[in-house]
Amino acid sequence: ALRRRLSALSGGVCRPAPWRRRPISFLCYVLSVNALRPLASRVRMDSVALYRSFPTRLLSRAWGRLNGVELPTWLRKPIYSLYIWTFGVNMQEAAVEDLHHYRNLGEFFRRRLKPAVRPLCVSPADGRILHFGRVKNSEVEQVKGVTYSLENFLGPQKRQDSSSSFRDLLLSSPDSDLFHVVVYLAPGDYHCFHSPTDWRVELRRHFPGSLMSVNPGVARWVKELFCLNERVALTGQWQHGFFSLTAVGATNVGSIRVYFDQELQTNAPRYSKGSFHDRSYVSVHEVALRRGEALGEFNLGSTIVLLFEAPKDFSFSLQPGQRIRVGEGLGRL
Repeated sequence: ALRRRLSALSGGVCRPAPWRRRPISFLCYVLSVNALRPLASRVRMDSVALYRSFPTRLLSRAWGRLNGVELPTWLRKPIYSLYIWTFGVNMQEAAVEDLHHYRNLGEFFRRRLKPAVRPLCVSPADGRILHFGRVKNSEVEQVKGVTYSLENFLGPQKRQDSSSSFRDLLLSSPDSDLFHVVVYLAPGDYHCFHSPTDWRVELRRHFPGSLMSVNPGVARWVKELFCLNERVALTGQWQHGFFSLTAVGATNVGSIRVYFDQELQTNAPRYSKGSFHDRSYVSVHEVALRRGEALGEFNLGSTIVLLFEAPKDFSFSLQPGQRIRVGEGLGRL
């Protein structure tokens, strides 16, 4: 009925808009979109700046203290059960499945696994693969399309050569290449990390910094996020040359613990921007780690970044975004 009335009003014929008007409408649309682009870019920059101004370090210290508060026995099961339901925690893998055993949230987050739950191989942690591949032009991808500087991430190296790139300084052989893997630990994941291979740690470098979320959505939003956040980089050698494992802090994950390093103190109230603190393990006592050995822990989910030298024919057996667990292989020669 409505169509008949409209047809009658237009003289019985429904005429489309004249063709000559369409280019004008299209031009107006394009001009409006182009006019809004600078505004959208400005809003994005302001949003990032506002987010970076949040007191995430203070919040993380408060969360750390809350983790250590002992819960009444009757309250433990309801709280942990809610957490298990929310994040899909698999308690059948835990060495102790009785929820009353964990006195506080910290103990529950760092629960141990049963020894025979899975064969330990080269994956350092439970989580999701954010990105992996070869390192090109001394830039590493934190997520697809968003990179950060390898030099800013690891800091200056002892070996210096103005004619070589930072990536080349790390390589010990022209027949090798540099590879990287980023593993994101969600709040429901197992919170300890393990040695991914047999290797020798030569240096611990602690970078105080921000504690922004390392959620993949934020990683796409904030460029060089992994260089801005607090992190602990362990560097050394394995059978193919250079090897490093870096634990990156995040909101509510200011506390990063490395079991063999009792001097490490993270998330201090004050720090100098751009500073870092080294501890050498070359001249004091050697730290030799075995594949699968428990290496450290987070208070909550975070990120592990592996950077390692390997023969050029090394290939990954991974897919972007896939779930991975401690003990699952990363690649093969």
